[in-house]
Amino acid sequence: MALWVILLCTLTASLLGWLYLLGTFRKQRPDEPPLDKGTIPWLGYALDFRKDSSEFLKRMQRKHGDIFTVLIGGYYFTFVMDPFCFESIVKESRSKLDFRTFATKLVMRVFGYKPIEATRNIIHVSSAKHLMGDGLTVMTEATMENFQKLMLFDLGSGEEKCVWQEDSLFQFCYNIVFRAGYLALYGTEPHQGADNKEKAHEQDRIHSNQVFQEFRKYDRLFPRLAYAVLPPKDKIEAERLKRLFWSVLSLKKRQEKDNISGWINDQDKFLAENGVSKYMRDRFMFMLLWASQGNTGPTAFWLLLYLMKHPEAMRAVKDEVEKVLRENGQEVRPGSRPINITRDMLNQAFLLDSALEETLRLMAAPILVRAVLEDTSLKTSSGTEYTLRKGDRLALFPHLSVQMNPEIHPEPHEFKYDRFVNPDGTKKDFYKNGKRLKYFTMPWGAGVSICPGRFFAIAEMKLFVFLMLSHYDLELVNGEVEIPAIDNSRWGFGTMQPVHDVQFRYRPRF
Repeated sequence: MALWVILLCTLTASLLGWLYLLGTFRKQRPDEPPLDKGTIPWLGYALDFRKDSSEFLKRMQRKHGDIFTVLIGGYYFTFVMDPFCFESIVKESRSKLDFRTFATKLVMRVFGYKPIEATRNIIHVSSAKHLMGDGLTVMTEATMENFQKLMLFDLGSGEEKCVWQEDSLFQFCYNIVFRAGYLALYGTEPHQGADNKEKAHEQDRIHSNQVFQEFRKYDRLFPRLAYAVLPPKDKIEAERLKRLFWSVLSLKKRQEKDNISGWINDQDKFLAENGVSKYMRDRFMFMLLWASQGNTGPTAFWLLLYLMKHPEAMRAVKDEVEKVLRENGQEVRPGSRPINITRDMLNQAFLLDSALEETLRLMAAPILVRAVLEDTSLKTSSGTEYTLRKGDRLALFPHLSVQMNPEIHPEPHEFKYDRFVNPDGTKKDFYKNGKRLKYFTMPWGAGVSICPGRFFAIAEMKLFVFLMLSHYDLELVNGEVEIPAIDNSRWGFGTMQPVHDVQFRYRPRF
């Protein structure tokens, strides 16, 4: 009898422990946000969230208000939709709210890289040196040279060359922007003397295109890989692609290149000085490749598409591009030297900058996550004070809470190329309920987790569009084509991608 009692007690304790882990007994405390666990133990709303994160969060916001806690795959996420809370969250001590806990698991899963304590500091120090200020000027020049190598090498001067060429816009933009950034960061084929220069350039064109084709395969798997829901066949393919990029970006292969950016070299050096193994540094380079090039091409696609769909915007931005060229003593014409777009010239293109920011407002949709390391107080704009529970996760979804908020951005679904700029070129301020907002878009994150390479990414995208508008006439094959729907699987991972491509045509302007 005693044995049966012991077994029964053990089973009961195990069952209670299992139910506890599933979240069955969790209750909302008086000072906590509304709690919604869904109907499925442990999973909670994981399936709804995975299917369409934006629609799910809209539904929860309508049901619970601007702050609510939901169960998703065994974790409790408190989503904060009140933009006036963002500043206190961003400034909160990392001892209370830490983004590294979530990021560490993600980068290990998708890139095979295990971060060390110094990783974040290494990235930020090298980014401040090479992707901002004078360092950004150098990187802009290198990227410009590679855009010329990829886009302008076969531009002819005769009438026979001034014919329309048709292509798929998303594929075209992603391909060119990725390759220019890849070559600027990870180096180019070495050559000796002018005779071998064009051969080296041709090898760069071939190699960078091969790298892009493999990168796209991985990029298509990325959302499901991040959620750990890849089927066995795709898991095998993802591992093959990881190994391929660890090799392509390895120290051994980089030593065969010229013109490797200081950003890449410095980070590898710092990691080595911190005792990181060579094979783990190769994996780190894969993480940098995706972080730097995974969103710029898709964003350039949306920007060019919106400009072609809005003739008044196209005219205004193209006029600005031509004005900047004239004022800097440059002109695009047959037989002339290639134009050289500098960082200073990009800074003069205020309308292009606004059109890019508007594109990011519409299409950049990261989910910003913090681990709650200890009970933390959060006060809302209405004066209500909530406690975030230790062990939970806090999440922001700026695309819904600010970027598509009609109180902040009237007609939020409309593309307005000059939304962010005043007539004198200064940036506009934005308000909600009459109060000025600090965070009215957040495509790059915020605070300690803000993207350190954002200035380089902006320069890269503006360079590409500047070159396209100055050298080519552009039009959609079907002017009536609608803006394609977005791929819902990519919510939370940066710039959204279309469910299908759009055909366009282009021809040299001169």
